Order: sequence, then structure tokens, then C-alpha cells
Amino acid sequence: MTVSFIHLLPLLLSVAAAAFRHPTPATFNVLSYGALPNRITDSTKAFLGAWYDACGREGGGRVLVPQGTYMIDSVVFAGPCKGPIDFIIKGSLEASSNPKKFFVDHWIGFRYVDRLRVGGGGFLLGHGGAAWHYNDCATNSRCRPLPVTMRLDFVTNSIISHIRSINSKNSHFNLFACHNLNMSNIRISAPEDSPNTDGIHIGGSTKIKIRDSIISTGDDCISILSGSHDIEVTRVHCGPGHGFSIGSLGGSHFKEFVTGIVIQNSTLHRTQNGLRIKTWAPSMPSLASDIIFDDIIMVDVNNPIFIDQQYCPRPPCNLKAQSKVQIKNVTFRKVRGTSSSKVAVKIQCSKHVPCQGINLVNINLAYRGPEGRVESSCFNVQGKSYGLQLPSGCL
Repeated sequence: MTVSFIHLLPLLLSVAAAAFRHPTPATFNVLSYGALPNRITDSTKAFLGAWYDACGREGGGRVLVPQGTYMIDSVVFAGPCKGPIDFIIKGSLEASSNPKKFFVDHWIGFRYVDRLRVGGGGFLLGHGGAAWHYNDCATNSRCRPLPVTMRLDFVTNSIISHIRSINSKNSHFNLFACHNLNMSNIRISAPEDSPNTDGIHIGGSTKIKIRDSIISTGDDCISILSGSHDIEVTRVHCGPGHGFSIGSLGGSHFKEFVTGIVIQNSTLHRTQNGLRIKTWAPSMPSLASDIIFDDIIMVDVNNPIFIDQQYCPRPPCNLKAQSKVQIKNVTFRKVRGTSSSKVAVKIQCSKHVPCQGINLVNINLAYRGPEGRVESSCFNVQGKSYGLQLPSGCL
């Protein structure tokens, strides 16, 4: 009997697909290492044991955290690993509420890991309510740090998705020196009066994408700091919080510029600020350029569009000091909704290095408060306005 090539083609294709299919990574269940989901027993050693074996396995591995609530202390999951590694959280991780364990840099850390995937739909329970009253940094220059919930240092080619962080003691996620990292379907929540609880804090990182996430917190929803390039934020809801911030810049990190930032298709609801670029005054020389804010909806947002080159969050402030951070090539496009402040567009740039190439395109921000018509305010700025301008453009 003759079998034609056409009849054999499906079989040949399935064999070829199987040859190129990635094998399912070996799973290292934290329960097998002694973790107990009873909210009392410290399971840190069990988690580290599972991590060491998964990280050290040729070809990579998977750490599995099943349903249940696990108490773990401050911990670093360090690489490099011998292949891609998954950290799948199906249950909840719970931080300590013991004040003796508060004053550390981080709660959960990943460091020097390539091809990391953190996900699973689980929860990170930070117990920030037990610690926030220790945060006296507004009045004490020697204040002790509270821990970031998840710190990612030198993590590359990785994915963080389907994780919920609740009531972090400090920032929820902190990215430093990361490259090609995608975050999606992240849910962040903390009260609007919780101090320094930035949602996602990015510094010295490149090619970062944040998408399809909801951030409700007490500080910046997303903050982008010195040395960050090619950052893209898409379909992120912010509120309550302090908005989307670039900066503060110029306080240190000489010549570590911020460039190539896109924040688009996102919403802000009753936030303290909207789209903000902030630099210290006085400051070190630096640069923030090639920044786009596009298709943004505002609902009762204070300071919807705000470039602040006199940033000084606490006294004493020198109002005559000038920033040396050059801000240029910034576009605000299709920003619309309602402002809770009469001045909806506030562009306050430095006398020493005036802003250049600032573009306002189709801005429609209404104010319905008791102070009169909505206004704009611009100082030391070179730029242009296009299309609809409400408030009337000041460029």
C-alpha cells in the first residue's frame, strides 16, 4: 500500500513540533521542603530550599507555592540559575507584623536572575498597617527604612504577572538595573494616606513594560527615576495615589538620564497629581527627554499636567534655587477629563535650563470648582500647542 506524502504530513508536523516544544520544567513544591501554610510557622528556609534546587537544576525549574498562607521573613532568591525559572504563587505570602523585623531593605528579593517568571494569581500581604507609624522620614533625616515588598535587582528577560500586593510597608515593587522586564495584570492596593507606598518604583532600568494593571496606593502609582530608558506604561489605572511621576531627578546620579518614556491609554482617578515630571532645585546637571503622555483620562485629578522644577517636598526650601536638569521633547496628547485644581496645566521650568520642545496636543480638562474658570500656567518653557486647548494654552 502506498502512503502519500500528503497523508504523512500531519504526523511529520506533530513530530517536528514535539522536537521544538519546551519541556515542562521540574517542579519544586515548597511543601516538600517543610513549608507550613498555617500563618505562624516561619517557612523562609523551605522556600530557599526549593529555590536553590530549582535554580541549580540544569535546564531550569519551577518553585510552586500551593494554596494557603505562608509566613516568610526577609529573603533574597539569588541567581544566576542554570536555566529559566518560574516562581508560581498560588497561595498567599505573609510578612511579619513583628516590629523587630521591620527595619530591613526588602521583604522578598530576586537578584541576578535571567528568564524569571513570577506569577500564579497569588497575594503578597505586607502588613503595612503595623509599620507605617514608624515612618518618620518627613521629619527625621536619619529615619530607618521599611521594607519594599518585592525588590528586583539585575533581573533580565523576565515576566511578573498576575500578582496582587496589599498594604506594603514601603514601595510595593522596586526595580533596579533590570532589563527587558514585562509586568502585567498586577493589582496593588494600600490606603491613600499610607506613606511612601509607591506602586512600581523604577531606577536604572531599561526596556520595561507595564500593562493592564490597577494601582491604588498612598504615593506615586509609578515612579521612574534616574538612569531609566525605554519604559512603556499601557492601560494602567491609578487612583488613589500621587499619579505617574518621572523623578524626582537631579538629587544625585550625575548624568544618569531618563529618556524614551511612553505612558499611554491609562486613567487616573482622584489622584494628588496626574502626569508629573519633578526635579530638585538646586540640582546636579541631568536630562529628561523624549517623553510621551498619550490618551490619558482624568477624573477629579489635582495638578493633571505638571512639570515641577522647584520640587521640594519638605522645608527648608530655597525658592530662589534653580534646577540644572534639562527637560526637553515632551508631548502631552489627548489628555482629557476633569481637574480638581483650577490650574490644570502647570509647567514651571528652570531659568538656568528652560524646558524645550514641550507640546500640548488636544488637551481638554474641565474644572467645576468654586474658583472660576480653568487655567494654565507656564514659566521658562519653549513649546507649542495644537488642536483643542482647555485650558487655553500658555505656550
